[in-house]
Parts: sequence; C-alpha cells; structure tokens
Amino acid sequence: MSAFMHLLRNFFPKWCLPRPERHLKNHIFRQLQTNHPTAALVAIKQSEQVLPKCRFMQYRRANEQVKRLGMVSEDGNKMVELSSMTCAAPNMMDFIQQRYCMVSLLDSVQFMKIEDVDAVDLRLLPPIDSPGKIIGVDCNYVDNCDEQHISIPREPSFHVKFASSITGAMDNIRAHSLAKHIDYGCQLAVVMGKKCREVSAKEALNHVFGFMVVQDIVARDWNAPLGGHSMDTFLPLGPTIVHRCHVPDINNLWIKTSINGEERQTGSTRNMIFKIDFLIHRLSQYLTLCPGDIILTGTPAGSGAFRHPSCFLKPGDLIESEIQNLGKMCNKVVNSYS
Repeated sequence: MSAFMHLLRNFFPKWCLPRPERHLKNHIFRQLQTNHPTAALVAIKQSEQVLPKCRFMQYRRANEQVKRLGMVSEDGNKMVELSSMTCAAPNMMDFIQQRYCMVSLLDSVQFMKIEDVDAVDLRLLPPIDSPGKIIGVDCNYVDNCDEQHISIPREPSFHVKFASSITGAMDNIRAHSLAKHIDYGCQLAVVMGKKCREVSAKEALNHVFGFMVVQDIVARDWNAPLGGHSMDTFLPLGPTIVHRCHVPDINNLWIKTSINGEERQTGSTRNMIFKIDFLIHRLSQYLTLCPGDIILTGTPAGSGAFRHPSCFLKPGDLIESEIQNLGKMCNKVVNSYS
C-alpha cells in the first residue's frame, strides 16, 4: 500500500485506528468519527456506507499531470473517478457550475467502476483551487470574543484571502521568514454552488454547494489586508468538499485543532454568532456571490495569540484540524526554504 493511499483513507470519517509504529506520514491522520454516532448514521446499512457518496476530491494519478475529480465513500474504502465515468467536468470549479443532479449521480454509482482506495496510486490535491473569492468573517464565535475580552459584534466584519494561499490537506505550511507570529484557526468553509445577489437568509443555504475544513493561517505581525492572511500556503483546505445533502445540521458540528498532539481548540458551530445563512445573506447585499466562492465562517477560542502565554507556530509543528462529518487535515509547518 502506498503512503498516499493510507493518508487518503485516514482523511475521512469512520476509519482506521492510529498506527503509531509507522513513519509519521503513515499515521498522522487519526480516526475522525465521533465517539457517539448519530442515530441517522447508525440506521444506515453497512452496504450503503461503503458506496462512494457526494464527498468530492481532486487528485492526480501517479506519473500524470491531468487533474481528476473523484467521489469517496463515507468509510474511505471506496472511490469512483467521475472524470472518466460520467459527463462530469474534470475539475471542481467546472463541476460546481454544471449543477449536476446529486440524486442522479448517487443512483448511477452502482453502475460505475468502484475502486479500492488502497489500489489507486494518486496525489491528493486541494478539493478546489481557483475560487473567484475567498471571504473570511472575524470574531464569529462567542468564546473567541470572550478570550479577546471584546464585546460580541452586532454586525459581521470580513476580510479576504487570495487563492494563491491555498494548499492541500496534507501539504506543508511554509513559515515565511518575514512572519514571526504565525497563528492558526480551524474553520468551517462554505463553498457556493449558485450565483446569488441580495438573497434572503431563508433562501441562502439553497445556493450552497457544500462544506469543507480549512485552517486560516495568519501572520499576526503583518498587516492583514496587505498579506497577513494571504501568504503562500496559508490556507490548507480539504480533504474533500462534502455536498450539503450529507450535512443535515451544519449548525451543530464540533471543531478541533491539535498542535503536536496537544488539543488547542475545541468548539462547535452552534456557537457561531452569525449563522451561515445570515452571512450569505449579508455578503450578497454588497457583492455577487458566484459558484466556487469560499466563505470562511470564523474560528472558536484557542488560537495561539490569545493563549497565556501566547503560542505561535514554528517550523516542525504538526497541525491537525478536524470538523465532525467533514474530515481531517494534517499539515506540517516547515522552514520557507526547506
């Protein structure tokens, strides 16, 4: 089994136990399933769990430069390649704009070539790599406001990141030499599926394609609009985009960040001050949201800048980021010249 296959399998919920005896790259992705599975998950037949679901990944096969689009099962054992098996576009941006019927796609899976993840030699890519806009919201968790000793905001405030900061779910984060205070913050990211302008909060979620895990890395000693949020590799995302049909309650998912095995952040999306539907509604009053646009919804308490004493990232640190039902990432901080 290749190292990449083992890593890919451990990205997704409900699989492999840790294997501490293996090399770091072979065991850093721990089991992501919650200790208390929901009743809905328990009710799903085992045979249904192993079929690829609407959990989309981008990848390249070994010795190829062609980008491919795939779908992975909930237990991470099975995958199908949509690029060659259907009329689906070979990349996520084009696929989102196709507005493919998910019901039809799931019905057709049984007739596709289903492969064992272990048998495919591939390199996992960011599930989306060329969004038109990446917009983050500041101070959107009650406990994050509390740790900063600031009042809960009455209106959301936003910042932007650039697409050049995107990196993969198992790729390195480069500690730029000009940045001395590099901080972390696990966030739930919304991927837009439809173009919208002045959409109501009631209709907002109907314009969403799916959700994924991100780490909003920031150099706090740099001016944020100039580049503190947008240095290269400062936006790990993935491992997949989970279609909204597989996330029935987006407002009740736990979020965790661990640094070198030490748990630093624990929170829940239920503690968001401004919920996802409101954020989409508010943003759409100012600008047009387009398919593939990413909205970062804020991070819970525990970022390094607000710990006592403060604790920023440094080369050699290992960041594990996970959100219930969405998956897990693991990124190592390295020297900018390594």
